[in-house]
Amino acid sequence: MTNALFHIEHLRVAYPHQRGQAAANGEATIQWAVDDVTLTLNPGERLGLVGESGCGKSTLGRAAMRLLPSSSQVEGHVLFNGQSVFDLSPAELRKFRGEAVSIVFQDPMTRLDPLMTIGEHCLETLQAHQPELSKEEAKTKAIATLEAVKIPANRWSQFPHEFSGGMRQRVAIALALLLNPKLIVADEPTTSLDVTVAAQILKELTRLCQERNMGLVLISHDLALVGEYCDRIAVMYQGKVVETGNTQDILKNPQHSYTQMLLQAALRIHVDDPLARAAAEAAPAPLLRLDNLRKHYMLEQNFVARLLNRQPENVIKAVDDINLDLYPGEIFGLVGESGCGKSTLSRTILQLIPPTAGRINFLGKDITGLPRTELQAQRRQMQMVFQDPHACLNPLMTVGDSIADPLLIHGLATLDAAREQVKAMLERVGLTPVEDYYNRYPGDLSGGQQQRVAIARALITRPKLLICDEPVSMLDASVQAQVLDLMLELKQEFDLTYLFITHDLWLARFLCDRIAVMNAGKIVELGTTEQIFNHPQHPYTQTLLQAAPLLAHPPAI
Repeated sequence: MTNALFHIEHLRVAYPHQRGQAAANGEATIQWAVDDVTLTLNPGERLGLVGESGCGKSTLGRAAMRLLPSSSQVEGHVLFNGQSVFDLSPAELRKFRGEAVSIVFQDPMTRLDPLMTIGEHCLETLQAHQPELSKEEAKTKAIATLEAVKIPANRWSQFPHEFSGGMRQRVAIALALLLNPKLIVADEPTTSLDVTVAAQILKELTRLCQERNMGLVLISHDLALVGEYCDRIAVMYQGKVVETGNTQDILKNPQHSYTQMLLQAALRIHVDDPLARAAAEAAPAPLLRLDNLRKHYMLEQNFVARLLNRQPENVIKAVDDINLDLYPGEIFGLVGESGCGKSTLSRTILQLIPPTAGRINFLGKDITGLPRTELQAQRRQMQMVFQDPHACLNPLMTVGDSIADPLLIHGLATLDAAREQVKAMLERVGLTPVEDYYNRYPGDLSGGQQQRVAIARALITRPKLLICDEPVSMLDASVQAQVLDLMLELKQEFDLTYLFITHDLWLARFLCDRIAVMNAGKIVELGTTEQIFNHPQHPYTQTLLQAAPLLAHPPAI
């Protein structure tokens, strides 16, 4: 342990609201979010921390950096290079965070100030920790780091809201790398990224680990990702580390029953079973038809350029001449890298943003430019699950009220009837005990639990079309499989059609009947799932498939 970079010993963490039930002697028991965890990380080592949502993975990472609420109860020891993290003074702790250890959060908006440009974020970090750098030197270093994560220099002056979710995550990773820390704690760092960018980011992180003898703790529910990039794996369940060891040993010969269950759930998606999917039958008329749909954005010129009229107008073609038919009852997958236009296309279909040109035909009616009242009636028939659950959950409303809200808006149920329907839906998406979750607030839930609430809210009106923008990207493999099973059951029960947007190619193969590959605002390839995976024609599709990590070997159980 003397040479260890990072050592956690008998760590326990309890939040203020986790005091549990009264014991027989009348005293409240403690519910530990992290319960007696001991882990060691050596310099340059890459450790994958896996487990279901709410098992304590993120709490462990935050406790190690003293990022928990001050009222949290913490026991045990955390040592960095032999020094106790819990004994650091405020000045030492400020230096420790960023220069010694840096964290990449699951939600990049927790680190990005919406009122600051990306460049200002980078300069603020460098000036706070390396004041000896001139502004020009700091900018040069920051631009080089941004370009390493595929953010071009011409986006230096843009704000976080002008970036896609995946691009914001890349900014957060760049900020973590700016100060060349000895250890990076990455909490679901590629949740919002497509496979090619995820591969680039993780290859860069692992290269830095090797070149700079830097450690990496990768917190993830993606077992294939952890299997490809980590030396060791630690499996967490109900606050405890139930199994740890060499990555390949864990994946090929798991010992704990929970690890075995996780792998079985993940392999169900990663192993192709052509007999499990019935052939898609095209209906005579599409449920949704897109004709030459476009959504273009004009980048504003600066004042001097407008005055002199010397700088040409810059146009971002987020959605560019999309023609697409979606048939009743099918699951249609839309895949492509972050920033390719997938999410913009979905929002344009819903008329959340107006198209620049083209038509959207839904249920036999052109909905482009409909009056607000008619458009609201149409939206009852098509709902959306957003990539970020915060986009559709009001932090001041309880979970029950949030899910019931669409029923009341559309006049589909009375208050009492809505409450009963919400309870049933909470049960269906696995949020039990129902009464407990009904009265919680989004801030009391983990990221995975929030996403399940968002899915329940979208399904509650029983729509004809459900547009799913990365609906299970924040869920671990076991919960992901449960939610996908639920979606498949509801598809049959209520004759649903899904437009499924994802960067996870193996998830698309498991779930979808047809797949469209999107790049730079255009659909570059479209076909059945079998055609896309077995006979990809476009070079970009081939690149995506080559970049996607795969759990290739079933475990010996």
